[in-house]
Amino acid sequence: MKMLVTGATGKLGSKIVESLLKKVPVNQLAVSVRNPEKAEGLRARGVDVRQGDFDHPETLDEAFSGVDRLLINSADGDNETRILQHTNAVAAAERAGVNFIAYTSVANAMESKLFLAPPHKATEEAIIKTGIPYSFLRNNWYLENEIPSIQGVLAGAPWVTSAGSGKVGWALQQDYADAAANVLSGEGHENTIYELSGKILTQEEFAKVLGTVLGKEVPVKQVNDETYADIMKGAGVPDVLIPFLVKIQEGIREGALEIESNDFEKLLGRPATPISDGLTQIVKGIS
Repeated sequence: MKMLVTGATGKLGSKIVESLLKKVPVNQLAVSVRNPEKAEGLRARGVDVRQGDFDHPETLDEAFSGVDRLLINSADGDNETRILQHTNAVAAAERAGVNFIAYTSVANAMESKLFLAPPHKATEEAIIKTGIPYSFLRNNWYLENEIPSIQGVLAGAPWVTSAGSGKVGWALQQDYADAAANVLSGEGHENTIYELSGKILTQEEFAKVLGTVLGKEVPVKQVNDETYADIMKGAGVPDVLIPFLVKIQEGIREGALEIESNDFEKLLGRPATPISDGLTQIVKGIS
């Protein structure tokens, strides 16, 4: 059986590959990457490295050839670009005769009002339309996404947010990666949807846990979106990223990530790593 992971040199993709290498023989694992030079380390370990670019569907026909089980890692970029890229990948999977598709989606993808949701909804719909058995891994929010704000707190800033009382199901990327690896390499996941979420917390609850980890109080500064944008600009965040961050805060405020679930437990045999442990790992990594 041949399984393939796309985007295998990315932050999440690389963790998924490492998790798979602990579970399956290396000759069963292939990866598809835009730039194979970045995957030379994997090739040296015996992984089948293939060149595949979501912007060039013809490369995907060869990349997905002979693949039984495929994990499509969602790409980066604006919504329109991502929809085209993802549907290119799904169409190539269908042409290649892939038997199973796992896809890294977003929380509550089909109903979500989060501005990031449209590409995920379109991709889930495209996969369903093929008739190929699937598993949608609806990832809530990566704890690592908060590293810039945590660095700000370490430098003496408050926890700044315009998310109000909205809750988030933060979890470590490693937990999401292990869950994805278990689905791709395991059995009984055909036509399933997993809402992968850690314990849902408000910004104040998050800051309280962070304060415990740091051994100091972390004050929370709740502001409106305009003020949040100004503060981010003043902190040196690139102008192009600021609207993205503001929309994330808006989505959280409106409850887009407030999804309670025990699906991590189903896939990992345990709950998601406690947020205090995750934050401890992150703080050690950046301090």
